[in-house]
Amino acid sequence: MSCVDFTHDPATRSWVASANGHPDFPLQNLPLGIFAPRGEKPRGGIAIGDAILDVSAVADRLDGDARQAALLAGQDTLNDLLGAGPEILRALRHAVFRILSDPSQEAAVRPHLYRADACALHLPAKINDYTDFYAGIHHAENVGRQFRPDNPLLPNYKYVPIGYHGRASSIRPSGVDVVRPNGQMKPPHLDAPLFGPSRRLDYELEMAIWVGRGNTLGHPVPIADASDHIAGISILNDWSARDIQGWEYQPLGPFLAKNFHSTLSPWIVTMDALVPYRTAQPPRPAGDPAPLPYLFDEDDQQSGALAIRMDVHIRTPHMRETGAAPHQLSSGSMTAMYWTIAQLITHHASNGCNLSPGDVLGTGTLSGPTPDSRGSLLELSVGGKEPVALPDNEMRSFLEDGDELIITAYAERPGFARIGFGECRAMILPAL
Repeated sequence: MSCVDFTHDPATRSWVASANGHPDFPLQNLPLGIFAPRGEKPRGGIAIGDAILDVSAVADRLDGDARQAALLAGQDTLNDLLGAGPEILRALRHAVFRILSDPSQEAAVRPHLYRADACALHLPAKINDYTDFYAGIHHAENVGRQFRPDNPLLPNYKYVPIGYHGRASSIRPSGVDVVRPNGQMKPPHLDAPLFGPSRRLDYELEMAIWVGRGNTLGHPVPIADASDHIAGISILNDWSARDIQGWEYQPLGPFLAKNFHSTLSPWIVTMDALVPYRTAQPPRPAGDPAPLPYLFDEDDQQSGALAIRMDVHIRTPHMRETGAAPHQLSSGSMTAMYWTIAQLITHHASNGCNLSPGDVLGTGTLSGPTPDSRGSLLELSVGGKEPVALPDNEMRSFLEDGDELIITAYAERPGFARIGFGECRAMILPAL
């Protein structure tokens, strides 16, 4: 696990003026993504203030591992770069930090900066596999309580990180609209299911873990080595059709209610950028079992959690018509995870499953312990029984056509610069 170094110094300024004090992309962040200037091919970029640096275009100004990393970033996906491992990513971060903070580099590097608002952003990597976990304990308790008031958590929850295999092909970057899904539903008052558009469409406030270096089939990842396999973090909205889910999820779990669309923010904030915001994993409540030995590492317990705040806003058609600002629905923290990200990696590979560069692991909905930190409308509206009040007398139990969801996230700590993740947004379109 890397330590705080010169790239985290909040006093260092960039000659890219918009980076200084930027709420998301200051010099101390340098997240990775795939961008394309208008009319040009997609390739790897680094967000810096309101601009994007074309990484491969500055490869000749870098040396050693950093130059190798920059050349890998010249492809239309970042899979090879992520798979090169944390040492290569760190070398690139250090080198780019130096050239973007050195005024003598400005004349040579500035031609390779592009205005972010003039570029298209793509998924950072080709996602071959996607697994969604259920690591947010408050969400699990809130949802479980709606169905099992006296026993919200099933017995295995506190022993095993629960997850399901999702659909990688329907993951899209921020800004791509979501078509309301059709499916089978069985309202309580009917004797048989019906088929049609979901009436209980919901969002889920999650973060995405990007796999970097993979592991060979049949070879588990020890918990002490798990951090070497994590490239970075993005925002994830795992859209959910609650009425379809309620009918289909037993006995084999989520299926069509979850795989119609998932939205990812386009920037990968690297684990090196997040070093200052690591924190201790919250202690388990008295009486909870300790993690089994293969999931326990003392260093991971002391610094394996991430102090990342997430905010959810909604913008309805009425808000757009009136020019009103989006309305905040809730906020949450990544410290709401019952399991660390290292534990998720280790458990996923514990049976010998091979993880590959660019795979995505969702954390699960990260609700907090208070009503204003609930990470889904299913929780906020108590299953639709208590609609959420919005400005101008609007109400929502679940999402309606034309609603737009915007999720943002950031990390901050005294003595360090605030760094952010950009936006994870999408609008709901009518079913086809």
